Amino acid sequence: MNIAVLGAGMMGRAITYDLLRTGTFKNILLVDKNKEMLEETAQFLSDTSLETSYIDVTKADSAKDIFSRVDVVISAIPYLYNYDLTRLAINTNTHFIDLGGNNGVVDKQRKLSEDAKKSEVTVIPDSGLAPGLVSVITRDIVDSLSTIDSVKLRVGGLPKNPLPPLNYQIVFSINGLINEYLEDALILDQGSIIQKPSMTDIEYLQFPEPFGRMEAFLTSGGCSTLPFTYKDTIGHLDYKTIRYPGHCERFKTLLDIGLGDTKQIKVNSQSIAPRDVLIELLQRSIPSIGEDVVLLKAFGTGVKDDVSTTLEYTLIDSYDTKSDLSAMMRTTGFPVAITADLIAKQLISEHGVFCPEEIIPPTQFFKELDKRDIHITKIERKC
Repeated sequence: MNIAVLGAGMMGRAITYDLLRTGTFKNILLVDKNKEMLEETAQFLSDTSLETSYIDVTKADSAKDIFSRVDVVISAIPYLYNYDLTRLAINTNTHFIDLGGNNGVVDKQRKLSEDAKKSEVTVIPDSGLAPGLVSVITRDIVDSLSTIDSVKLRVGGLPKNPLPPLNYQIVFSINGLINEYLEDALILDQGSIIQKPSMTDIEYLQFPEPFGRMEAFLTSGGCSTLPFTYKDTIGHLDYKTIRYPGHCERFKTLLDIGLGDTKQIKVNSQSIAPRDVLIELLQRSIPSIGEDVVLLKAFGTGVKDDVSTTLEYTLIDSYDTKSDLSAMMRTTGFPVAITADLIAKQLISEHGVFCPEEIIPPTQFFKELDKRDIHITKIERKC
């Protein structure tokens, strides 16, 4: 099988790094419209078997040429293009995987499921960390318990050495971060899917030192389709982002005074969007380099073998000095590469459009993560 990765940024770099090392795919093609970034990533990967192509895949003809040359395409470019790329994948009989990031786009992709089935194509959006890895964990909770009272998903990408005032490090798009903080969070509650304001419902979690007590609060996007998939299966489900204590209050203040707004205002006779000012200031004041860590906890409560049972999943992944890949790159990029690998090995063989919880086998997925030194600890407690 041959595969193409669209996008040579941080996530595309991590995905391609992993694909080169598994050896499942005969030919690997990395595509980007930014020639400088493409050359930089190719130099970083330093693998003569990697083919690169300087092409803008947002242009229909260019994209079609790429899709026609390979069996699987992974999109690591902005979610805005994923619906059109899904349609192209179906037309060219190419399996397609993306990082997701927007519920509306994913909903449109899912409506193409019958077309994908007819073309014998597998499409899996939302295949990164959250959604993605947390979706597979939720599937494992559902598979492990006979009835599920609640599922709580907690994830955060953080600096290993936090600096004031926000104790945060840029690990992905600042604009995307602001959207997660501003847009409402979806919660499944006893058969009803409700919306709650993000940056609310703060709780505290305990991790091993040096992290200790961390805060978690509602944010949008992380649970994606899970409330809909498990509407009749799980009693309560929510997703919260993990941060160092105090981050939520400080950042929320900036948004409460309007700095996240996209509508332009006049300042000294010039029009400017407050969000543009906020993004610029954050880029100046928050580090974008340095060792990072991804913290994850997931809790499932319910009944197993007629006994009340709690399942707790923990993941702590750090920047890898050997590969020079951040924890966020590893935990977001590697799951996508693993999903492609499972398709190539026909461990995922059903055709249509599916979200990760619907089609990715948890046991095999977790084994593949272990091979990459991304370890999820699962503890089962009887109540």
